[in-house]
Amino acid sequence: MGGKVMSGKRTNGPARAKPVPANGRSDKSLESWLWNAACSIRGVQDAAKYKDFILPLVFTKRLCDVFDDDLNRIAEKVGSRSKAFELVARDHSLVRFYLPLKPEVPSEPVWSVIRATSSQVGERITAYLRDIARANPRLDGIIDRVDFSATTHGQRDLDDDRLSDLIDTISDKRLGLGDVEPDIIGRSYEYLIGKFAEGAGQSAGEFYTPREVGVIMARIMAAEPGMTVYDPCCGSAGLLIKCQLALDEAMRERGITRFAPLQLYGQEYIGNTWAMANMNMIIHGMAGQIEIGDTFRNPRFRTGNNVEKFDRVVANPMWNQDWFEERDYDADQLGRFPRGAGFPGKQSADWGWMQHILASLNDGGRAAVVLDTQAASRGSGSANRHKERDVRAFFVDRDLVEGVVYLPENLFYNTPAPGILVLLNRQKSGEQNGQVLVVNASQVFARRGAKNYIPDEGIDRIVDVYRSWKQEETFSRIVSVEQIADSDYNIMPPRYVHRADTRTHRPVAEILADMDALEAQSLATTRRLRAALAEILR
Repeated sequence: MGGKVMSGKRTNGPARAKPVPANGRSDKSLESWLWNAACSIRGVQDAAKYKDFILPLVFTKRLCDVFDDDLNRIAEKVGSRSKAFELVARDHSLVRFYLPLKPEVPSEPVWSVIRATSSQVGERITAYLRDIARANPRLDGIIDRVDFSATTHGQRDLDDDRLSDLIDTISDKRLGLGDVEPDIIGRSYEYLIGKFAEGAGQSAGEFYTPREVGVIMARIMAAEPGMTVYDPCCGSAGLLIKCQLALDEAMRERGITRFAPLQLYGQEYIGNTWAMANMNMIIHGMAGQIEIGDTFRNPRFRTGNNVEKFDRVVANPMWNQDWFEERDYDADQLGRFPRGAGFPGKQSADWGWMQHILASLNDGGRAAVVLDTQAASRGSGSANRHKERDVRAFFVDRDLVEGVVYLPENLFYNTPAPGILVLLNRQKSGEQNGQVLVVNASQVFARRGAKNYIPDEGIDRIVDVYRSWKQEETFSRIVSVEQIADSDYNIMPPRYVHRADTRTHRPVAEILADMDALEAQSLATTRRLRAALAEILR
């Protein structure tokens, strides 16, 4: 079931809130309140497992408080809240979202209906959220997915006492239009999602990309007003949202206050994550279309016999998916896996995703994709030819790879591996023709808790070097397509950009990349010698 999510608020122009540092905090008290709400039902180490209960309630609190604001606005015109309730009950279009919740005393907040629930709390909260979904088709399947009275082996997943504690904690702050800007509550909501990812172990990468990585991708993509942006495996929609936030900031810097928002599109396979993405979009005050389903086997965005084309694509597909077979590629009827590329081998679908993304770009389109570092070199420099190397060659030889950024290790919640950003461009021009910008940002990080992060100055450095397309010793280099071909299509940045101080700690992936590069050079030299000898002996 897919759905179109719209906001009646954001039609143009940036939010009034100032931009938030990628690793900073826009409203510490708001974020601590959100996390306290999560921890109130068990303990900080277990909070992540309850995200499916917490996020819909925080979202509902926002809806209730905004509904109150709408009622108060109408009451000023018609004379009382009682009349306002009657009016919006007859005409739901008068408010952003109509909530069929009415306190016994009309002057009381709408959220008080939920807060006053004292018996059969799980059943009644579930019923309230399903009533809201019935009254708002846009929220169908989004706000009403969770059964707050669900049991496992005869025991409640979240008992009424803890649920009441959670509701009490959420009640501590008002989230109306005059209390917090959409960007602030939205960013704090993203913070909460990130905190859940932090405690979610291996599953975290299914729905969350580290915030600073998303900021780098969005700023490099530099989408312009009105552009279409697509994420084929959108998780909680964080990458799409960051593209809009980056545009807002860019327009603010130019002094432009009115502009067309981005048209955001995404698809997500996991039902609860799809719901999370929709809630995240709405709570940010953004409009978009998020579909549900398996993008690889059944992409929902189509035009005729082709996938739909977009101006920008941002994505972090799950790395090294090994459950797609050659028949999945052969069965494609949408022209996504062309002759000369196609099946990259069962070991990893990374370059299968890259082919889908390439097919989803229009003639001037660009993409930023997070991949495992192995996707940059697997099969290069090997005596046993690997199909993934041939798919990389397809992209490089056609001059589709614009750049590659090697990220620091231990950024992602589901792996300590560093990861890379692969940037595609269907229409290179000028000095970019036949060239690839590689950036070795492996040392651009700081430590926070058990994980690394890229600080604001590191984000600026990566983005500035990339967007200015410049070489910086031990950091970035412009490499020709021919040089990459000579390296057997190894696109790992450390292959081309060596750091000055080799005595410092080097990530294992970087060492392996150098080893692969040396092996590729050796094989290339051997091939040239054999060719020369064959010519002499002819």
